[in-house]
Amino acid sequence: MWRRSFSTLPEKKWDAVVIGGGHNGLTAAAYLARGGLSVAVLERRHVIGGAAVTEEIVPGFKFSRCSYLQSLLRPCIIRELELGRHGLKLLKRSPSSFTPCLDGRYLLLGPDHELNHSEISKFSKHDADAYPRYEKQLERFCGFMDPLLDATPPESLQGASSLNDKLRNKMYKSAFWARCLLQAASLGQKDMVDFMDLLLAPASKVLNNWFESDVLKATLATDAVIGSTASVHTPGSGYVLLHHVMGETDGEKGIWSYVEGGMGSVSMAIANAAKEAGAQIFTNAEVSEILTDGSSLVKGVLLADGTRVESSAILSNATPYRTYVELVPTNVLPEKFVDAIKNSDYSSATTKINLAVDKLPQFQCCNTNHSSPGPEHFGTIHIGAESMDEVHSACHDSENGQPSRRPVIEMTIPSTLDNTISPPGKHVINLFIQYTPYKPSDGNWEDPSYREAFAQRCFKLIDEYAPGFSSSIISYDMLTPPDLEREIGLTGGNIFHGAMGLDSLFLMRPVKGWSNYRSPLKGLYLCGSGAHPGGGVMGAPGRNAAHVVLQDLKRI
Repeated sequence: MWRRSFSTLPEKKWDAVVIGGGHNGLTAAAYLARGGLSVAVLERRHVIGGAAVTEEIVPGFKFSRCSYLQSLLRPCIIRELELGRHGLKLLKRSPSSFTPCLDGRYLLLGPDHELNHSEISKFSKHDADAYPRYEKQLERFCGFMDPLLDATPPESLQGASSLNDKLRNKMYKSAFWARCLLQAASLGQKDMVDFMDLLLAPASKVLNNWFESDVLKATLATDAVIGSTASVHTPGSGYVLLHHVMGETDGEKGIWSYVEGGMGSVSMAIANAAKEAGAQIFTNAEVSEILTDGSSLVKGVLLADGTRVESSAILSNATPYRTYVELVPTNVLPEKFVDAIKNSDYSSATTKINLAVDKLPQFQCCNTNHSSPGPEHFGTIHIGAESMDEVHSACHDSENGQPSRRPVIEMTIPSTLDNTISPPGKHVINLFIQYTPYKPSDGNWEDPSYREAFAQRCFKLIDEYAPGFSSSIISYDMLTPPDLEREIGLTGGNIFHGAMGLDSLFLMRPVKGWSNYRSPLKGLYLCGSGAHPGGGVMGAPGRNAAHVVLQDLKRI
């Protein structure tokens, strides 16, 4: 963990200041420093990483407290920042998915195509034959979207602009849309129509059109609702199915991995690259206000202890709400812009429980009893969702103001592949749980007995599939939506810094008219997941925002 105190922050004017030491903020800092700027990263907590953090909450056990898997980190960032040299080590999972069933059956999936066909055939021969075609189609769609992730959206110019700026902007937009048209032409009309259907349709419709097996559809459907408040029947949830094949590990498409040392190792590797380039990182340095000249320009930031840090370029890795509503003084930004930020969707129904256990769960359907990991332990274990109707029922409970009676749980056990995060013979287990409303109607997350009751509900559900699981728990750490807001700084507890609906992506993120990382306040930029292309441990918002800042500073 990085523990440099902000008391050592030198009195100087920095070329750029980054608010927040999450992975996107660190990525931005690395690129800015490599561009020759003096850069200070100011992190509120005692440890860097934001939601991509490793913490030893239980002695001897290192938890990835929020994010827990890696695949989306942009290959260009890994390559350009040489993150392997800076300590990043990815641990591929195979199999990558396991769904136990109460009737004694189970479904294993992974990168092995023969395994997938054999496993799915246990439920449906039709689905086993359709599954490779489904993955191929999603891969083609990802190929269409992939270049968009590393590009600044073709936003219209804001404010007064020189003739050169107008010409440059027009040329960029023309080239951008020309590339999109070429990509669309390469897909062909049929695939483009299918792509539009995927973007607009509910995940349930997409999956019902492909498959007949409830268990396979439910397993894939969890990709569509992960981290959101949406149901599988929500229009527009289909496009999130792309996460099933999006991303890569060491060049292998669609492979999700653990990170040795936990997800904090991603942030540490980026921080090492930033530091090597000359950036300076300060923890326990909470920013309380963004300083302006009164209306049009940023001048720096004010820390919680009263220290002023001067800079004419501020990049915020905080959420859009935290940045523009809480840190920028009132009446500085246009009212229409602030209203749009306030009216964005920051809702969350996600809870994360990290556990220290003294043995691996033994799943009844596998009919085994061994202390060493089996194929069922390596990937994501889907608990409590054997049909899409069960996923919808869990969501419906939350819509009515109550935590799901039978939560949808994604369990991962990174210590099966990573021996650096737990004592020998013991394990770290992550539970990513849906659905848990921010303000439950039947209790309060601040009530210890209410929290404990929900945790036990989750553990007892796992007991149904792996008898004795509850008795293996040594201790646990629980983060509900209000905890994620308070401890990690995620407005509303939303892990993506704002909903990832179709009305909040690309040119609409964070709000219409300001998708290019700039803001109405000159010198203030957004570099976190609230900017294009959105959430996940991707790094793209930080990299893209840094490039925009470097371009702007060259024109001054």
